[in-house]
Amino acid sequence: MNLPKKNVSVIIEARLNSSRFPKKLSKKILGKYIIAQQINRIKKCKEVDKIILASPTKDSLFFKKICKQENIEYFGGDENNVLNRVYLAAKKFNSKIIVRCTGDCPVIDPRIIDELILKYKKNNVNFISNTLKLSYPDGMDASIFSIKELRYSIKKAKTQIEKENITKVLREDKNITKKNMLYKNNYSDLRLTLDEEDDYILIKNIYEYFFSKKNYYFSLEDIIKYKTNNPKIFNINEHIKRNMGSKLNYGQKKWITAKNTILGGNMLLSKKPERILPERWPVYYKKAKGSYIWDLENNKYLDLGLMGVGTNILGYSNKLVDAAVSKSINKGNMSSLNCIEEVELSKKLLSINPWAGMVKFARTGGEANSIAVRIARVAAKNENIAVCGYHGWHDWYLAANIQNKKALNNHLMKGLNPIGVPSKLKSTIFPFEYNDLKNLKKIIRKNKIGIIKMEVARSFESPLFLKKIRKICDEKKIILIFDECTSGFRETFGGLHLKYKVNPDIAVYGKALGNGYAITSVVGKKEIMKKSVNSFISSTFWTERIGPTAALKTLEIMEKKKTWKDITKKGKFLRFEIKKLIKKYKLKIELTGIAPIIRFKFNYKTPEIYKTYLAQEFLKEKILTTDLIFISISHDLKSMRKYLFILNKIFKKIKIHLKRYKKINHLLEVPVAEVEFGRLN
Repeated sequence: MNLPKKNVSVIIEARLNSSRFPKKLSKKILGKYIIAQQINRIKKCKEVDKIILASPTKDSLFFKKICKQENIEYFGGDENNVLNRVYLAAKKFNSKIIVRCTGDCPVIDPRIIDELILKYKKNNVNFISNTLKLSYPDGMDASIFSIKELRYSIKKAKTQIEKENITKVLREDKNITKKNMLYKNNYSDLRLTLDEEDDYILIKNIYEYFFSKKNYYFSLEDIIKYKTNNPKIFNINEHIKRNMGSKLNYGQKKWITAKNTILGGNMLLSKKPERILPERWPVYYKKAKGSYIWDLENNKYLDLGLMGVGTNILGYSNKLVDAAVSKSINKGNMSSLNCIEEVELSKKLLSINPWAGMVKFARTGGEANSIAVRIARVAAKNENIAVCGYHGWHDWYLAANIQNKKALNNHLMKGLNPIGVPSKLKSTIFPFEYNDLKNLKKIIRKNKIGIIKMEVARSFESPLFLKKIRKICDEKKIILIFDECTSGFRETFGGLHLKYKVNPDIAVYGKALGNGYAITSVVGKKEIMKKSVNSFISSTFWTERIGPTAALKTLEIMEKKKTWKDITKKGKFLRFEIKKLIKKYKLKIELTGIAPIIRFKFNYKTPEIYKTYLAQEFLKEKILTTDLIFISISHDLKSMRKYLFILNKIFKKIKIHLKRYKKINHLLEVPVAEVEFGRLN
């Protein structure tokens, strides 16, 4: 293939906004920006006619200056659509043949680029790369194709990841002829790329070493020889996986950014992808409606899992609730005066709970539970609490793990470190297990308990147990708090305790109360609530009107549609069918929880493997689910039957592999989901 001059261009993709190592290309080595060092190396290519740097327009101030200094071309374009950016750069500078190189290859060997170009000229193929089958070190990556293939890729690219990784279409499309260039030996485990700070330390060391020897354009062979003689220097970044970014979806890449900029990555532990499906979970949503969610790449998923972590009994974006909220926003969400909706909501909640006489509102479950504890401590004149279940992240609750770090293992999760919680609280919280009346009596006797705080039901339910606790509280003058944040409005219009006819002294409602809008409430007996009138319990944003407005409309719809009956019926159907499949394949799986909340309990040595596999296989079918299912009225029979059809295939595969291999570890395509808190950080 005889190519005229001025046809071969190296286009370097570069940006400052790196998720794993922000502003990495603005780092300097030997007084020169690292991207400038890379440009100087590429200038040594004999077969290249032009070098173009293509960056997001917002980074143009930095990169334009470098391009001017290094006398190469510059193009600014779309930040997220890299494919289009590179195409427009090639078109502007009349580039017919493109060598794709990224700004994270600062030690790229110009000899490799020349060799690739010569092979491209010799072979009649659409695409040549040294990364189709790995043999070159990570950081020596280059691919070659024509502008015609670039146009083809733009036409075919649909997902965000295809627009971000410009060779993805060419690699995977069967109509594209390809050729791979192999190195003489396999050094694919050698990491010479720049993605993280440890990479920078190594690359800086490499430059400083060779420049001290006046070897300014050191080759790959030179680097390998240096590594052979100095292996410890290269250990610094060997823990980082190759091409990790290319294997992540768009949401996962944003998650990496989030972990660098947000404490803990996000605001809710349950939504961390590491706890569900590491390296595969979509993480972020663009839109949610009914029982469906659209991710950042416009993939549509059926949510037959968390459903907003139990907040959306009416389904996502209920038009009546949203309309009520929109109307209130148009009138002003916040002012120096109080909103009347909180008064109306208090009256409604007291009518639902005739045993109660007063209400306090908050916006989160953790806040509401802390308010309930404060009120109870004032009324009981006693700080000691016996707790059962999960009640939030606040100091009073996590203090249970100060004396015994495993105290909350069966209530929330393993590995909760009470770091930052005042040690003086250690003798105020005493966990007990559901249905273990004997141990509860022992705790009361030994620790002068003034408050019992518990979930009415979580993994299972026992009305008799609740009645016995109510009797003990009456006899010992202990204040009883029911946390109905999760169980409320699932099997009855109000708390589950109303179904069992066991009234607490204080009840906490949350999650489903506002159908996705932030509103929680503490409902209690007037004589108990009034004792806290002089206790400072106050917060600015508890006074906004969106939460109460959403709650009023949600309760109105619930009452009209008898939603608790609908979701209970659906939950019983799904539970019955899942149990049939468990029995069919003789699997060691139990289903726990109340009717509209289905929990899988995998009775295997490593249950987290089964949980991960479940999420992995369902995601392939565009269903978001794991070992926990919250039923909503938006779930229909068709979606549940689809779920069961796929679950049958999953269970069948699990059975086959258990029979053959005694385990299913090898079926996982991703790391195992985290179950212990400490392993996430």
